[in-house]
Amino acid sequence: MAKPLMAKATAVWLVDNTTISFKQIADFVGMHELEIQGIADGEVAVGVKGFDPVANNQLTQDEIDKAEANPLHKLKLKFNPAAAGEEKRRGPRYTPLSKRQDRPNSILWLVKFHPELSDGQIAKLVGTTKPTIQSIRERTHWNISSMQPIDPVALGLCRQSELDAVVQKAAAKKAAEGGVMSDDERRKLVSTEQSLEMDTEPKIPSAIEGLETFTLGSGLNSEDEKKEEEIPDADSFFNLPSGGDDEDDDEDSRF
Repeated sequence: MAKPLMAKATAVWLVDNTTISFKQIADFVGMHELEIQGIADGEVAVGVKGFDPVANNQLTQDEIDKAEANPLHKLKLKFNPAAAGEEKRRGPRYTPLSKRQDRPNSILWLVKFHPELSDGQIAKLVGTTKPTIQSIRERTHWNISSMQPIDPVALGLCRQSELDAVVQKAAAKKAAEGGVMSDDERRKLVSTEQSLEMDTEPKIPSAIEGLETFTLGSGLNSEDEKKEEEIPDADSFFNLPSGGDDEDDDEDSRF
């Protein structure tokens, strides 16, 4: 579906001048519903001047009236014969000069919180190059010490819908390959069949190494049992020798 020119400015105008729902505006301009809500709250597109789609021949007033009357109505872009057959431009995403300094921070955020994304997906999402992404992954970037991870959506480098689509695509590809993300990546539930196929050999903590053969059972062989039987009873140590009473009587009779 074709999108209007200056989508964010058009969304600002629709929020300020109509009662159309956020969902309808988001579908029309190709943005996320939360972004439209951010525009209404004054947190997104601050300082952006509204772009009138009616005056610029992109939308009719009848479409706006229908959308205001019916929350389920989808706005339709006015047909423009001059744009018929126009293909989407292919190539790297253009990033304004004022936001290019924030790209490394957004790359660091994507590498940290979405390690399942490939370098090509990140490069296409924020408009950067693979060597730059690789240097940030390996922490060899010249400014890595002062970089902070920042959401590219908050920086305006991409849309939330685009980020969600790329993340879902990467997760689906990982699941199709049968791979399981590590703890350093994102925790991911696996099927019972996959978990049963994994090695279940227990790991012995380093604190008790050398006690692998220790058991709580009897574990005594026949020789040990014989030695145990030869140990005298505790009462035998207190038994007096035979004839002890007579010797005492003899010693007493001397006095």
